[in-house]
Amino acid sequence: MQVIPIKTPTLCQGDDLAEILTQCGNIQPGDILVVSSKAVATIEGAAIDLATIVPTTEARAWAKRCGGPPAFRQAILSEVQRMHGVVLSGCPLAMLTELKPDGLTDGTILAVNAGLDRSNVADGYAIGWPRDPISSVRKLKEELKKELAVILSDSCCRPRRIGVVAMAIAVAGIDPIKNQIGSPDLFGHPLQMTQEAIADQLATAANIVMGNAGQSIPAAIIRDHHIPFTTFAGWVPGIVRDKDLFCGMVH
Repeated sequence: MQVIPIKTPTLCQGDDLAEILTQCGNIQPGDILVVSSKAVATIEGAAIDLATIVPTTEARAWAKRCGGPPAFRQAILSEVQRMHGVVLSGCPLAMLTELKPDGLTDGTILAVNAGLDRSNVADGYAIGWPRDPISSVRKLKEELKKELAVILSDSCCRPRRIGVVAMAIAVAGIDPIKNQIGSPDLFGHPLQMTQEAIADQLATAANIVMGNAGQSIPAAIIRDHHIPFTTFAGWVPGIVRDKDLFCGMVH
């Protein structure tokens, strides 16, 4: 499998992402394209001007606990409300949020700061996910006019592990999960609970070449992957609480 970075100029609101990726990357039929959620949100004009936000008492309390401007904490609280979520906990620099956005039918999404970030955006602004990630991946897939799949990705953390990896937020063109329950292992024993997070693994592979700092690599091509294309287009499913191994860690 090949993972090929696509380096671009700095992206701005209103840019034609499909055209830029086509010019900067040799995208071919059969590829899977992993694209940064922040890049798509930037082009779609989803950046938040923190100077326009009036922090609430709750936001000021979270700013005192976690750091950062109260306006940024207020923006997070607003995103949590928009995506029908809750704040579960906080630590220095981060709030752990649980989100149930419109269109997500299975489980929820655990996200740092409700997906918002103050990096890779102009001073005084915050950037999060596109307002409608499903529409975003469908639109990009259609505009590229090739037989391919699109994964919208973001960085994420894991319990008790140092460092970030990546997760797939929304996908168009492949099944994000491969169910292997019942498949035999090396000794013929049926697997009891194994479901492969295909889209998440591809997002993490792409993130290695895309980076999280100033690389200006908002997308990567996954090639020679042998993953079948499907008609799936939607949020990557979450897991319900009673099946979540880590549920007891968060109160």
